[in-house]
Amino acid sequence: MSVCPLTPSSSTRAAPPTDNPTSIPIQMHFSTPDYVIFALLLVASTCIGLFYALSGGRQRTTQEFLLADRSMSCLPVSLSLLATFQSAVAILGVPSEIYTYGTQYWFLGVSYFLGLLVPAHVFIPVFYRLRLTSAYEYLELRFNKTVRIMGTVTFIFQMVIYMGVVLYAPALALNAVTGFDLWGAVLAMGLVCTLYTTLGGLKAVIWTDVFQTIVMFAGQLAVIIVGAHQAGGMGEVWRKAINGSRIASLDLNPDPTERHTFWTLGAGGVFLMLALYGVNQAQVQRYLSSRTEREAVMSCYVVFPCQQVVLCLGCLMGLVMFARYGEDSPLDKGYMVLYFVMDVFRDLPGLPGLFVACLFSGALSTISSAFNSLATVTMEDLIKPYCPAMTEAKATLLSKGLAFAYGLVCLAMAYTASHMGSVLQAALSIFGMVGGPLLGLFCLGMFFPWANSTGAIVGLVAGLVMAFWIGIGHFVSRMAVPTTLPPIINGTAMPLPSNMTTAVMTTAESDQVHVCLSRPTGVQALYNLSYLWYSAHNSTTVVIVGLIVSLLTGPMKEKDLTPGTVYPVLGNLLFFLPECYREILYCVTPMPQKVGCRPPRWRIPPMNQ
Repeated sequence: MSVCPLTPSSSTRAAPPTDNPTSIPIQMHFSTPDYVIFALLLVASTCIGLFYALSGGRQRTTQEFLLADRSMSCLPVSLSLLATFQSAVAILGVPSEIYTYGTQYWFLGVSYFLGLLVPAHVFIPVFYRLRLTSAYEYLELRFNKTVRIMGTVTFIFQMVIYMGVVLYAPALALNAVTGFDLWGAVLAMGLVCTLYTTLGGLKAVIWTDVFQTIVMFAGQLAVIIVGAHQAGGMGEVWRKAINGSRIASLDLNPDPTERHTFWTLGAGGVFLMLALYGVNQAQVQRYLSSRTEREAVMSCYVVFPCQQVVLCLGCLMGLVMFARYGEDSPLDKGYMVLYFVMDVFRDLPGLPGLFVACLFSGALSTISSAFNSLATVTMEDLIKPYCPAMTEAKATLLSKGLAFAYGLVCLAMAYTASHMGSVLQAALSIFGMVGGPLLGLFCLGMFFPWANSTGAIVGLVAGLVMAFWIGIGHFVSRMAVPTTLPPIINGTAMPLPSNMTTAVMTTAESDQVHVCLSRPTGVQALYNLSYLWYSAHNSTTVVIVGLIVSLLTGPMKEKDLTPGTVYPVLGNLLFFLPECYREILYCVTPMPQKVGCRPPRWRIPPMNQ
């Protein structure tokens, strides 16, 4: 393997001269107004949880605690969906990505269209009409209890691994830049999040997400406005970005090993979005909390423009950073955004605290969603089926206990993350490896009526094996690089979480070293697959293996299918056929409206629209 001449990394560049107006000291400090604003964020989040714990039904039923009594309207649900998507890692990572590689990452926004349209018109109607609480209940209705438990355990493993990293990473960045006490920040966030999630249930989680989303927007906007003004205006920022080759053109290279192209971002990104917005319990739970199916669908539509705004804010911040520091910034890429914020706001007390509140709002929204969804699947999938005589009061109390317990687990995982070192990226990779196979499992059941439970089990196992094989293979091949080099992140293959907020962790963890390699072939090409294709590859593996095994072991018969669990793809695509023929294509799923033909075998109860 031949290696290109290395570009200076942050560890080898000399510190900037002290007379440089843009030079930044190694560490900066918070002022009193900054601490006050940060504390207000935590206090406000706690108060929202207490309000919902002491008002309304006071979280006395599992429906209220886990599903907000199915009473939420479109706007708070959509902002909560957005907040869960927008974690602290994205706030730190996207600007660093744009600063380092340019605006190619912006084309990820293309994937948002199908990534939200399909959940709105496929997954939401199926889940909502079945009146589910846990997304994995669907797997038992469609296959059997074993498949449901396998899906649930896989999801729990995925989220527990991720929680500690999301909590620890922003606290570590804040500590490195400002000297803010590391474990003080971790404990404050973890305990506050645990408190309002346990007391206020999903309703508190959703409304704190709304508040935290507003804080996130305010923090990012403040940085962009002040930073652009100091750089000479947005016109000057754009001119420097063009001169520095940071405005990317449309790259139509179809090579799947290329890190970011239009196809990897626009097409591969669709599968990552589906894994998040289609079948992830944290998001499905928000759909199911909506008052009506129409409100749930509308929440998906409202999220679309909001996501585009968030993506644009991250890109603009990256361009403003480039305009300020140019190509040869001495800053460590992992902490660059926080250094930039402290530098821009050095003479504006309180605004650094606003951005840190923005950063931790992203962490709080992601973690609280994880607590609530983990408590839900544990209660609904692993406890209730085996304790049918449990009273509603006891079930609610146990659900609160589970949310509290997962809060403590999150703190334990944060402590573990602090000792993981380079394994931190492996933990993030493990999270991403699981999203694709779970998406494939739901697609197998929803789109292929003849898939049976044996095919589902073997397909899921095959998808997970494939995911870990490629992920570990990439990790090992990367570790084989001579240790005299700085840590290499081959951005073409970093298998990051299906939650797209962590897709930029490559720049938030370490510097990239440019490696000149001949075009990989065979297994090595698989190890160099762009991380954006991981969900597509692994979900396709589940579907193909599942279908083959189902055909070999005896396809499932129509009479054995639970009505409403199969989405009639052909029946909807061939809408021009007569009703009688389309009904056959609908399998056991009833058609929306019947005019003539034989009566339906089963009809989904009408929903309030």
